[in-house]
Amino acid sequence: MPVTTDGTATAAPATPAGSRSLRSRLPDEIGVVVALIVLVGLIGLMNPAFFQPRSLFQLLANGAFTGMLALGMVFVVAIRDIDLSVGWMFNFSAVIAAKAMVMGIEPFIAALIGIAFGGLLGLINGVLSVGLRIPVIIITLGTLSAYRGLSLIVNESKAVVPPDKELPYFDIWSLRLFDILPMVAVAFLALAVVLHIVLHRTRFGYRVQAMGSNPDAARLAGIPVDRTRIMVLVLMGLVAGFAGAIFLGFRGAVDPTTGDTYLLPVVAAVIIGGTPLSGGRGTVIGAVLGALIIQTIQSGILFLGIDAKWSIFVTGAVIIVAVAVDQLVRRQRARRERDVVDAGA
Repeated sequence: MPVTTDGTATAAPATPAGSRSLRSRLPDEIGVVVALIVLVGLIGLMNPAFFQPRSLFQLLANGAFTGMLALGMVFVVAIRDIDLSVGWMFNFSAVIAAKAMVMGIEPFIAALIGIAFGGLLGLINGVLSVGLRIPVIIITLGTLSAYRGLSLIVNESKAVVPPDKELPYFDIWSLRLFDILPMVAVAFLALAVVLHIVLHRTRFGYRVQAMGSNPDAARLAGIPVDRTRIMVLVLMGLVAGFAGAIFLGFRGAVDPTTGDTYLLPVVAAVIIGGTPLSGGRGTVIGAVLGALIIQTIQSGILFLGIDAKWSIFVTGAVIIVAVAVDQLVRRQRARRERDVVDAGA
């Protein structure tokens, strides 16, 4: 509390405290929400057809698979790692599910096999990383090629097409809830709700964020760091398998290159959403919004008649801007915390 020259105490200014209180009540994702609204508004103003409800909901469906993978990647980045093999875990899981269907296994069971196989691939990543004491990004640089090669061997470098696509499993993913919301978008949002709860309301989620914040302190606090890292990578594999199984039901086939271009948009969605590469925290909601921003950019380029090649450049530029903004926000937050400590002292 400030003190005058005569020794009497004076009240602290109310406005800065009120401003800090207002900022503390705002969700961390508010900036991403504003960015998404502005982006949609700009594209809609240039092409009003973009504002049609069916177009907007289709936007959610088109970004669903990138978004699902981004939800799992939030956990990986929160422990200060990146899984480079995510696109090929997605592909390989879908191929295994499709091959199971070709062999006559009931599609729902085949989908579960694909999901479990994705978890197995994630387990391999985790065991190799922990066992060899090598960062996940290095291990997955190798498994990326391994999973890609094995997938090409299994699918014989050609599309795998289940024989009977009139079955209920395929019908489900072609439906629209209330005749407007695609079921793949429903699955995406449902997964986001589940993983948000896991990250912020479970012991596992607490351990993930504690590991990313300070691995040594987490180990001293009794957190099983190695086991938690393996569990995170298994979760990433299960999410990739889940997305791959739904992709197969939605598209009705999986080709040899499916998933090859997913890594950049997935990492971009996580970073744009507000999960810092320095780890320690993560936001599933932000990853959903980040995936929607990426998809809005890609769809907007098409709506405006711009060459689709520009979407890759724009995505990279958005990542740079997002990282720069995140650095500025974190510096300002650290500066505010220091000011609060100094004021208390």
